[in-house]
Amino acid sequence: MFNPRLTETLTDFPFARLATLIAPITPPAHLSMINMSVGEPQGAMPAFARQIVNDEIDGWNRYPPNQGIPDLNLAIVEWLSRRYRLPAGLLDPARHVIPTAGSKEGVYIISTVATPQQKAGGKPVVALPNPFYQAYLGGAVLSGAEPLLVAANADSGFLPDFLAVDEATWRRMSVVYLCSPANPQGAIAGIDYLQKLLAKCRQHDVVLAVDECYAEIYTGQAPPGALEAALAMDTTGGKDPFHNLVVFHSLSKRSNAAGLRSGFMAGDPALVAMVLRWRTYGGPQIPFAVQKASAALWREETHPLATRDWYRRNFRVAEQILHNRFGYYTPGGGFFLWLDVGDGEEATRKLWGEAHVKVLPGSYVCRETDGVNTAQRYIRVALVHDEATTREALTRLAQVL
Repeated sequence: MFNPRLTETLTDFPFARLATLIAPITPPAHLSMINMSVGEPQGAMPAFARQIVNDEIDGWNRYPPNQGIPDLNLAIVEWLSRRYRLPAGLLDPARHVIPTAGSKEGVYIISTVATPQQKAGGKPVVALPNPFYQAYLGGAVLSGAEPLLVAANADSGFLPDFLAVDEATWRRMSVVYLCSPANPQGAIAGIDYLQKLLAKCRQHDVVLAVDECYAEIYTGQAPPGALEAALAMDTTGGKDPFHNLVVFHSLSKRSNAAGLRSGFMAGDPALVAMVLRWRTYGGPQIPFAVQKASAALWREETHPLATRDWYRRNFRVAEQILHNRFGYYTPGGGFFLWLDVGDGEEATRKLWGEAHVKVLPGSYVCRETDGVNTAQRYIRVALVHDEATTREALTRLAQVL
């Protein structure tokens, strides 16, 4: 009675697996629990956004538009143009962007929208990095595609080498997922990497779907984006400069607003139109109050500075405590530590049982290929708490491991 793609191909979500792993273990009651398994920012959402949500009580009796209110779409276009130095007027708020319920909705939908029944005479392929954000795999599998997991480990600089995939497989591809800065490793794709990958995707009429939800969390220079990479390429032929390309952004990390469930997809107008069509049949609508607060958040550039300072302080603490252990490095972007502890599951059990600290085994965000899970040695640690809590958690981690 159930869809076999859901029951047979997709395993339990990582956090369900984590709950099962640590369920038999009683943590030390004298230590407070510190949850570093989830990338949920613990800072406060800006007060002005909370006020807007409170003030928009009259909007709750109306159905909001699937395509987004004009002011939010305009705010998104203005932000993209500022952030990625795009010419004014290049992006059309009515054609190039669509708000989504967080970036998760968009990255899931795009595989369904862009994957045909067959391609090049065979089953379509959706390529994704390994490790990966689980919505990529969900979108690939439930669209009927064959997922292709491409290693993103230390040997490749934690970025997947999609260009090494054979031509026969490329001809069957429908979507390539990329996350930059990467979750969980924090690696950043440069302009050259993005342009070469986009050129390859266009050669085979593949959609490049770039998840940039961590783009506003960085320790050094601001990460480049796929839209600016595309704009610098040859756009002759009369096509939209962003054809075959979509990017995804979210307020969850930038604005400590995970509960708003507010993000957007931007890029190829044909893909935006198809996502809108999909949403009219089965997608969620974003409430007016959330859309209005989101517009204000995208226009305000002070609070992301404070957010970045929050994470930079946490990484300085991590550097002090862990700098010569577990293969520690400060990532270029994002807020995760990707630590080589030898056995991720065993370290997770030990940290829960002896330190009351919850982390995520790296193998839970990675799939086996050729019988090997390349993330089996790792744990993912989310530095989402305040500096004092982060120091306490990492001190316990260093003592126990």
